[in-house]
Amino acid sequence: MKIRRFSATAFAAALLIPGLAACNDTGTAGAGASATPTASGSIAPSGTPAGDAKQALLDSTNAIRDGNFRFTMSGAGSTAEGQVHEPSQSAEMRMTIGDPSSDLMMKLDLIHAKPDSWVKLELGGKAAASVPGLKNLNLGKYQHLDQTRIQGNRALGFDFDKVDPAGSAVLTQGVTEVRKTGDGAYAGTVDVSKAAEAGSLDPAVITALGAQAQSVPFTAKVDTQGRLSELVLQIPAAGQSAAQDLKITYSDYGNAAAAQKPPADQVVEAPAEFYNLFN
Repeated sequence: MKIRRFSATAFAAALLIPGLAACNDTGTAGAGASATPTASGSIAPSGTPAGDAKQALLDSTNAIRDGNFRFTMSGAGSTAEGQVHEPSQSAEMRMTIGDPSSDLMMKLDLIHAKPDSWVKLELGGKAAASVPGLKNLNLGKYQHLDQTRIQGNRALGFDFDKVDPAGSAVLTQGVTEVRKTGDGAYAGTVDVSKAAEAGSLDPAVITALGAQAQSVPFTAKVDTQGRLSELVLQIPAAGQSAAQDLKITYSDYGNAAAAQKPPADQVVEAPAEFYNLFN
């Protein structure tokens, strides 16, 4: 079986974007409880202005900018979890794409401690043996990455000037309708065509959605301090893929730990075959 190389964009899409990945699960639909239209076209429950609800969502992402939190992302049968600790200029992310029954399953354990990055790669699935350059990929070792070769790579790099891997601040700025559905709970629609820079959305997905991109349903939750704790985008069906949910969560604001550098005896320099896999 021939295995194509992974581009950074395709990798991000496979990991985080239900709209472009094949999956047997179907996403949940619907925007929640009934609401009252407002003059601006946004919606909110009686007595709760839509503008106030949207501002609450915008404000809920402010704490993310401090760069001290834990996060998870899931969708299309793939997951990511990790922590960002901007005070130490470090971050860690563990990603799983697919499962052992897939043609190809990939696990990545990424550690960033500015100015360095390391990744441990695991491969599984029926086609794993056909991955180009497999014997030189140093599976099971942490591979030290050349920053000049991963700059701008959404799968392998990390930008400490943009500390949120999911880009929730960008997503909430695209909210077109919103209502408060309960204590710390919101629902509505978001125009994801305005959120191409969000790390959890790939521009190719937005293109595939067409006009549907302008009104993607979402739900959101904030904690007792008004900080975003959960955001779920209900991505409509696009192309050959079923509708799916993209779920993002945040926790441990201000209490995330610094990422630990891998032991020196477990580190090797990443070979050319590794970079080729993602280019």
